[in-house]
Amino acid sequence: MNRIELKDKNLFYIGGIVRDKILGRECFDIDITYIGNAIEFAKTIDNAEIIKINEPFGTVRIKLNGLEIDLASTRDEKYPRPGHLPEVTDIGCSLKKDVQRRDFTINTLAQSLETGEIIDYLGGLDDIKNKKIRILHDKSFIDDPTRIIRALKFSVRFRFELDKHTRKLQEEYLNNINYDMSYKRVKKELIETFNLNSQTAYERFFKENIYKLLTVENIKAPDYNIQTLIEKYPVKDIWLVYLGWMDLNKLPLTKRETKIINDYNYIKNEKFDEDYSIYKAFLNIEKESLLLYAINIDEKPVFRYLDYLSKIKLNITGKDLQKMNIPPSSKYSQCFEYLLKAKLNNPDIDEIKLAKEFFKL
Repeated sequence: MNRIELKDKNLFYIGGIVRDKILGRECFDIDITYIGNAIEFAKTIDNAEIIKINEPFGTVRIKLNGLEIDLASTRDEKYPRPGHLPEVTDIGCSLKKDVQRRDFTINTLAQSLETGEIIDYLGGLDDIKNKKIRILHDKSFIDDPTRIIRALKFSVRFRFELDKHTRKLQEEYLNNINYDMSYKRVKKELIETFNLNSQTAYERFFKENIYKLLTVENIKAPDYNIQTLIEKYPVKDIWLVYLGWMDLNKLPLTKRETKIINDYNYIKNEKFDEDYSIYKAFLNIEKESLLLYAINIDEKPVFRYLDYLSKIKLNITGKDLQKMNIPPSSKYSQCFEYLLKAKLNNPDIDEIKLAKEFFKL
């Protein structure tokens, strides 16, 4: 925070950065709010280069002394359609109105860049002290159901509990879900929550019926310690190892995410009785898909592949066969299959020697 050499009585750190400072945690997401129009204010800053402006939301990115800084105008919002993105109704409103549009009291704290004073309109300091997660009004989850997933995320990260009224409203919403919601936002929150790689988050997601935001079906989650599995076999898309077995068709998935799910669906009905069949089935399959197989079907072939079989590769190439005066033909691939089977049984085989035997040289 000390790197930002920007002082004005209307400038405030806000939200997560203030919360994390109080909790003694490192924060990489620095949000600064200006009471008024941040875009107009940015134009008055000496030596500041304006990089990007988002007029409808009153936000601006500037470069000052080699540092890029995002400034947001204070703003009020309304939800014309529950579950969807809000509309900005008042840019330049009071700081109090700005924080009242946020999700939980622990994220409503503001700290003056000029004096360091912390402003707490809604009891965020007490809720941090008491380790409570509390929404700001009774329609909060109706306006934005993704806050239910965010509550789980913060609860796991900080070891906080939902206060009684917040939990009651969460349960009521999950019993009467409006599925007309922004699934792009749902996906974002799922990724942030499950990429924490927390078994606790996984178990609570299903025990508390939060999963019903994705489906009307009743689901029994696999009884498996996924956190330990991922610690042993790290992957990029952690969240899909936790949830990729579910129907995620509502979510806007990337090509890679779709491949992970398709790969799992491709292999999930396969059974294996030898190393060669494991190797051939799992070759070129995403690791996340293999972990899904381990969780939902059978871990033994997956561990066999990841720990041992995946490290076995043929060194011989077609050029080696040509050097033996063997003309290219379909026999090449048959030879390589023959050598692979042999090498899976004995990694120390002499590939050239066996190739000569195959071609009866």
